[in-house]
Amino acid sequence: MSEKIPRKLFHKLTHKYRMVLLNEDTFEEVGNMRLTRLNLIALVGIVLILLIAITYSLIAYTNIRELIPGYPDAVMRQHIRTNAMKLDSLEYEQAIRDQYFDNLKRIISGEVPELFLNDTTGMADSRNINFLRSTNDSLLRRQVEAEEQFRLSVLDESQVNRNLYEMHFFTPVKGMITRSFSTSDGHFGTDVVAAPNEVVKAALDGTVTMSTWTLETGYVIQLQHDNELISVYKHNATLFKEVGEKVSAGDAIAIVGNSGEFTSGPHLHFELWHDRVPLDPADYIVF
Repeated sequence: MSEKIPRKLFHKLTHKYRMVLLNEDTFEEVGNMRLTRLNLIALVGIVLILLIAITYSLIAYTNIRELIPGYPDAVMRQHIRTNAMKLDSLEYEQAIRDQYFDNLKRIISGEVPELFLNDTTGMADSRNINFLRSTNDSLLRRQVEAEEQFRLSVLDESQVNRNLYEMHFFTPVKGMITRSFSTSDGHFGTDVVAAPNEVVKAALDGTVTMSTWTLETGYVIQLQHDNELISVYKHNATLFKEVGEKVSAGDAIAIVGNSGEFTSGPHLHFELWHDRVPLDPADYIVF
């Protein structure tokens, strides 16, 4: 009895049926199709699998997923990432502040303070760094040393392009020179004292490659010119240009100031470099 049930079930699944299409008016047979229940189940299963695959692909690889209620869009995901980074930074700063106050308490009570937190995540272990030079690096160093060994002085006029003397330099600021260019003293520029709030102007047409503040020289702006020329303006009170901006000769780029530790009063420290060689600005510009 138990063996007949699977046979009957298999017979029902494999029993063939004909699906006929008839014209309702003439009852003419238009077409027919022979199917079994097993074929129909397989066909429906394949269709369902295709529908599921297409739906998954549309949701996973297109922006349609953003139409799903509760799913974040691109802007929201960017905000989530930004907030996560800010939160991580705040937690780190909070830990440093707590440790700072804890060290104050330790110092007041006569105890030894602890070292500040130092996040070394992702940093390589210096003990595992190999400092051996490669063959190509050694050959390049030997070539450069051979080319530079006969370069006697940074002030060798033969190294300076003669076209520089034919160029017209705009005076950055007019005033009194208080300290001249001197390589022996490590002073690679000219200090010019000018009137208060005097405008600093670009010496040549160029592009701003640095516009920043440093502890030693205060507000500094640097311009890249043609013919491998670079001009540097230090100790400014404020800067008018940002990195990447184009300037013309005579354009206002800063205000004379007294910023930075290496200054004794309001003045402009002006440097002129050609092909990594410092030049005396007084040889090219009348201040």
